[in-house]
Amino acid sequence: MRLLHKTAAPPAAGQQATSRVRAAATAFFAFGGFIFATWAVRIPAVKAATGASPAELGIALLGVSGGAIATMAVSGVLCRRFGAARALICGAAWLSLALLLPALARSAVALGLGLVVFGIGYGCVNVAANTVAVDVVAVLRRPVMPSFHAAWSLGGLAGAAMGGLLAPRLTPLPQFAIATLLGLAVTAVAGRVLLTTSLPGQAALPGHDVPTAVTAEIGPETLESAVTGPRPAKTGPAKTRAATAGAAERGHVWRMVLLLGVLAACSTYGEGSVTDWGALRLHGLGAGAGLAAAGYAAFALAEAGGRLAGSWLLARFGQRAVLVSGGIATCAGMLGAALAPSIPVVVAGFALAGLGVANAFPAAMTRVGPLAGPHGVAIASTLGYGGFLLGPPTIGFLAGTLGLGPSLATVSFLAVVAVAIAWFVTADARHQNTPGKAEPAGRRPAGSVTLTMRRFRHDQRRP
Repeated sequence: MRLLHKTAAPPAAGQQATSRVRAAATAFFAFGGFIFATWAVRIPAVKAATGASPAELGIALLGVSGGAIATMAVSGVLCRRFGAARALICGAAWLSLALLLPALARSAVALGLGLVVFGIGYGCVNVAANTVAVDVVAVLRRPVMPSFHAAWSLGGLAGAAMGGLLAPRLTPLPQFAIATLLGLAVTAVAGRVLLTTSLPGQAALPGHDVPTAVTAEIGPETLESAVTGPRPAKTGPAKTRAATAGAAERGHVWRMVLLLGVLAACSTYGEGSVTDWGALRLHGLGAGAGLAAAGYAAFALAEAGGRLAGSWLLARFGQRAVLVSGGIATCAGMLGAALAPSIPVVVAGFALAGLGVANAFPAAMTRVGPLAGPHGVAIASTLGYGGFLLGPPTIGFLAGTLGLGPSLATVSFLAVVAVAIAWFVTADARHQNTPGKAEPAGRRPAGSVTLTMRRFRHDQRRP
């Protein structure tokens, strides 16, 4: 009976613990956006200090991509082995200190090596933070994932604003040193909360990868298979049928994980491109150092607004409407930002693109977490952030031959691809009888009692 009680709404103490963990995770998301934006808006100054050409800068930016993607590939294992909180704290401290390296570089090679170290911390932070956020979403049983990513955007906006204000007065090194101190302070305060606070029912399943209250995105059968493994063995024809059905079910789960990861990558390709090349696009139109930061600031502000409204939008209109309309907005906004010769039009295009990409990644992570736990989050995050990190060097290579404006137009093409994938995966959700809308906060997620009873019976069979 005590185990069954874990499926109900948490008591007051549990709600307080959940709120503390949610606040700490939000702080880490904001930290990640702040650190990355601090680096991004000073790319023109770092480029000038190293004397790198656009192609050389594109190669150097591969350092972030390589370090982050390599780390993301193993971060799911680290989260299961040591806990997502510990992985997040170590990654955040690493990322804060690594921010100093690009400012110290005086050649394209040194910049690339420094960005590899920076990327390692960034990859670990993003996988671990999303893993913690998935657990919080599962306990709350509401689609609040966009609020975490809104914090990332607001942190990015703060980093861009600080960069715009300090760019005329400071070189990158003292500005990055200030950001490093702030990042270490956030890591110490928010990290202590994560280490000393547990979510209600977090240890109910093996490895507490997914709390018992998790919303069964594709039904209790698939969730049980993905989280607790196959059921006890059967014999004869029943065993063969169960094995075949289980293999097909698991195959479907991982196909969905991959598709959702590609969907996230298509949206983050544009996000990374604006982050690293938005200032240079405006600089090429004659904007000064402070005004050049306005492009990313407009993008981040619009993205943050879209994500703050994301939970309501997903609950009101469903995943298909939000993702498809977002892809269309991204396509239109980036065409304007890439091809218009006017600074105000370019800034407005960046803002529209920010609204468009706002909820694609959060919506993908919301579905992936219940499907496959930290391992699925790591795979989808690797694909998603792969788009974020590989987009900038791709733009750099294309800019050498096509020019920066036409190169940024590739974001619009991938936005169309994201629309097609979103249409397919949301149709699949309806086929699985999984609505895109949120479960009302006061209702128990479908199948949670069944899942808990199966887990209870499984535990009773253990010697």
